[in-house]
Amino acid sequence: MVESAGGGPGDGAAEMLDRPLPDGVRRRVVTIVSDGFGGLTVGELPTQLRQYARFAPNRRAKFAGNAMAAALETDPLFRQRIAEKYREVQPELSGALDSGSPTPAADPLDVAAAAYVLRPAGWVKLVTAAGEEAQRADAERADEESRAELERLREELDRAREQTRTDTERLRAELDAAKKETESLHRKLRSALSDVKRGEAALRKVQGEMETLRAEGQAQVSAAESEARRLKSRLGEAEAALEATRRAAREGRSVEDMRVRLLLDTVLDAAQGLRRELALPPVSVRPAETVDAVEPGRMTPKDIAARALSEHDPAILDQLLALPQAHLVVDGYNVTKTGYPQMPLEKQRLRLLGQLSQLAAQTGAEVTCVFDGAELAAPVLLAPPRGVRVLFSKPGVTADELIRQLVRAEPSGRPVIVASTDREVADGVAKVGARPVASAVLLKRLS
Repeated sequence: MVESAGGGPGDGAAEMLDRPLPDGVRRRVVTIVSDGFGGLTVGELPTQLRQYARFAPNRRAKFAGNAMAAALETDPLFRQRIAEKYREVQPELSGALDSGSPTPAADPLDVAAAAYVLRPAGWVKLVTAAGEEAQRADAERADEESRAELERLREELDRAREQTRTDTERLRAELDAAKKETESLHRKLRSALSDVKRGEAALRKVQGEMETLRAEGQAQVSAAESEARRLKSRLGEAEAALEATRRAAREGRSVEDMRVRLLLDTVLDAAQGLRRELALPPVSVRPAETVDAVEPGRMTPKDIAARALSEHDPAILDQLLALPQAHLVVDGYNVTKTGYPQMPLEKQRLRLLGQLSQLAAQTGAEVTCVFDGAELAAPVLLAPPRGVRVLFSKPGVTADELIRQLVRAEPSGRPVIVASTDREVADGVAKVGARPVASAVLLKRLS
């Protein structure tokens, strides 16, 4: 039970409300407090409501509704201040409540909310009557809505029944048509099955004939392929023999004769060079050589080791090219892109070939320069300089593969030097007896 406070005798202070405020009345009371809230100073507000002083009325009613209702009930002074603000805004309704005769045309909820705030004599009855009136109105409104909903549901049920009857008749007609169509399809299906059986029998017969023809055709194809391979093999042998005959007639000697002669020249020149290098005495023994005596000092292994050169010393290339019948194979683009990569490819080739020509003239060695021609759109027009053989790889063949072919074409024992920084090329040519030299060493020698 809620007990009111404040006021004098006869103003409703002794009256008590024995039930909670109806929801509609409570909402109107919170609105009245929220509207009067803004007209009070912060000092006139209860402590728990001061934090909502700057809120707009709508936000104040939303967030501080419970707190304002509690303060209105428990703080008589705050309720009196709100009542004064309400009397200023609603003087007619306030005067009617003070005189005990509220306006009949006024909303019962507004009358009950004002009576709860102003607390005139008999305010409890006004609040109770407003709650009962609101309940009756809600009940009547709910009853009206229920009747309207019931009527709507009845109409929907009638429409559903009518639709069901229509759909049932339509489905029956469709079912009769489907039955007739099914009977027709059954007859067509039986006829089609009979046709399929006859077709399957004819198909099996045709398949048997096709298998026989396929076996005969495969046998003929196999025999033809065997004959074609045999003829192709004989044609290849004939072409190889014809090419060998043409080459022998053109060169006047066979490739093997050339390799043997080149190897023999290499051995002879190496022997002569070795004799010059070691300064060997004549083969015949002189009597004076048999006499034991002190001979002039000779080079020891230590002295020979002192003459060893670094792998990056250009002088090592001179020593290699000084060997008899030496053949220098140069990986062209590998050298140019190591030394002067910023230049166009054409100028790279011309610069390298000019320097190689000078090197060939100085050393007398055979020099072959290989360029990668796999991606060239057209053959390169180039006049090879004196003493330098220029080769481009064919489409599908890289310069590295062409270098390995050149090394393999040389007879075993001939000194072949390959200038390339490509590790794969260096390792590959080293396995077949060639001497790899870094591109940087050749560039130093050329400069």
